[in-house]
Amino acid sequence: MVNVNKLKGVIVEKQASVKELSESLGIDESTFYRKLRSGGDPFTIGEADKVAKFLDLTKEEATAIFFSQYVA
Repeated sequence: MVNVNKLKGVIVEKQASVKELSESLGIDESTFYRKLRSGGDPFTIGEADKVAKFLDLTKEEATAIFFSQYVA
């Protein structure tokens, strides 16, 4: 389960746009927004990796965002 609030916060913090991020993933903006919705389309491991690289996330940040159910 993705920690959507944390991901949105990092997007704002890094001054990135959803448009740029979705383009880097090769998906439409609407698809990206669906992935952010609770119960929406999940991010694939490849997409999570691309997001982490695009936003220059540390391993800890990426884990806290994309594997939040496993982080205490």
